[in-house]
Amino acid sequence: MAYVPMTARNPEEGHRAATPLELFFDLCFVVAVAQAGRQLVHALAEGHTVDGITGYLFVFFGVWWAWMNFTWFASAYDIDDVPYRLATLVQIVGVLIYSAGIPRAFDGDDWTVAVLGYVVMRLALTAQWLRAAAGERGPARRCALTYAAGLVVCQAGWVALLAAPESSRRWLFLVLVVAELLVPVVAERGHRTPWHPHHIAERYGLFTIIVLGETIAAATVAVQSALDEDEALDELLPIAAGGLLLVFAAWWIYFAVPAHDRLRSNREAIPWGYGHYVIFASAAAIGAGIEVAVEHAVGKAHVSTVAANLAVCVPGALFMAFVWLLHSRHFKRGPAQQLVLPVTAVLLLACAWTGPLAVLWAGLVAAAAVAAGVTLVHRERSGRQVSEQEGVRP
Repeated sequence: MAYVPMTARNPEEGHRAATPLELFFDLCFVVAVAQAGRQLVHALAEGHTVDGITGYLFVFFGVWWAWMNFTWFASAYDIDDVPYRLATLVQIVGVLIYSAGIPRAFDGDDWTVAVLGYVVMRLALTAQWLRAAAGERGPARRCALTYAAGLVVCQAGWVALLAAPESSRRWLFLVLVVAELLVPVVAERGHRTPWHPHHIAERYGLFTIIVLGETIAAATVAVQSALDEDEALDELLPIAAGGLLLVFAAWWIYFAVPAHDRLRSNREAIPWGYGHYVIFASAAAIGAGIEVAVEHAVGKAHVSTVAANLAVCVPGALFMAFVWLLHSRHFKRGPAQQLVLPVTAVLLLACAWTGPLAVLWAGLVAAAAVAAGVTLVHRERSGRQVSEQEGVRP
């Protein structure tokens, strides 16, 4: 493939879909998601709840933000030539380095390897934005240069964080998170990059499947490990069944509405895109919670039954609540449809106090939410069709 100038993609392009390179890039994040989830399991199982959740949220931000940076740039400027592919390869190397640094960042607050991974990713992405700027003029060029400058400034901040006293690192981390989130807001203030609504929605959907798939894999490994040690099957089957129902319901609910229909400007897209941090993190945390529940069931987790149950129910509730908040509520008609997911989130939290069968109850509640949603939509559509038919009668 010959070198060609990087020019913006058409945001109205028909039949735009994820490329094989994007799918491969996403798969490389499975390692990072698995590392973050594994550290969360260890922390929760040992009763280090606050430190575990805090560490998980911090390291998962790095995973999510790296994916975000690549995804939105690719939606606007992916020309799939040799330099673009090589730059993506460099970013993949950075992702793998970051993944290798997650245990140190999580356990010892040592971000050296993780930041090194980010440096590698950012070098490639900054070069991509500069290349985009070279092919643009006017506001589009200023936008691309602002992105490049923002990446450099923020990355300098992450490198400086390594020299900060350990007591202040977490607060400085939050400052840098805010700075990172502001870069797209500032860069696109006078010009919207030509991202493709359907393409973005598809990319987010694919990553949701990846984190849910990692949840299934984590739960499977946990159950297998318990069975290998001849632990009681009757204690594990309810957890496995409930976890599968919960994950399947999460998939069903996420893809129940066409999210791309609302992504028409940055005003809708930026909150939607940023809010997926909770959706992705909670989806991956469900798997970690199921592992904790399995370890508790076989006597390996040093936490109470309620705490083990909350490890599954809290991320499940957050997932349902944020899927409703970000896009489902915009497609619901009537109070009954609107209440399904908020009520489900509350009921999932309540399941934590139902004893050893809490995960099974959570799965049944999630499945009931799917059944209720399907029934209400079917009734609403049937009623609308009847009304339309009555309206055309002579």
